[in-house]
Amino acid sequence: MLIEENAVVLFQGDSITDCGRSRENLDDLGRGYAFMTAALFQSLHPERNVRFINRGIGGNTVEDLKARWHDDCVALKPTWLSILIGINDAARAFTQSKPMSAEVFESTYHELLLGVRAKCGARLILMEPFVLPIPEDRIHWREDLDAKVHAVRRLAREFEAILIPLDGLFAQAAARKDMVFWAPDGVHPTPAGHALIARHWLKAVKAL
Repeated sequence: MLIEENAVVLFQGDSITDCGRSRENLDDLGRGYAFMTAALFQSLHPERNVRFINRGIGGNTVEDLKARWHDDCVALKPTWLSILIGINDAARAFTQSKPMSAEVFESTYHELLLGVRAKCGARLILMEPFVLPIPEDRIHWREDLDAKVHAVRRLAREFEAILIPLDGLFAQAAARKDMVFWAPDGVHPTPAGHALIARHWLKAVKAL
């Protein structure tokens, strides 16, 4: 099992990570995969003293992460950093006519990871952004998202991060059960979808 005693695990990302967490209670983990991951980990390994923190913010892009990176990441001194970002970077090309190239996405993300490595040395867990083709307009999002998924994979290789291939995992899950069961709008998971993420996160760190 990879998560060490006295570890600080920080979840970062957009609304999928945020999932309704309280801004007043900084220990609140929301109602999604971050909460489920922490709860399952602690039930399986109660002897381990591990702190879980959620700083996901709905609507965020990688540039939004950059703007708040010191206070919401580096200053928290995580020993493990888990990031799920990218769907808003892709979606805004279609919903707001504000495209972000895969090159800018990757270079900005790369800068964030360099900062983490230099300033706190956290181990990294990178999760692929994902989308299911429901409703039908989400099909077009793939034109933009695919390149960003590949960017996350390259970053995982460069930084020797654990990669959780959520794009493929949700596609695989949707072959077993209707897409609406996992993410009714193709982006935001149901409780079952969040549990899918939590389960694979725990498997990735050999805690399950």
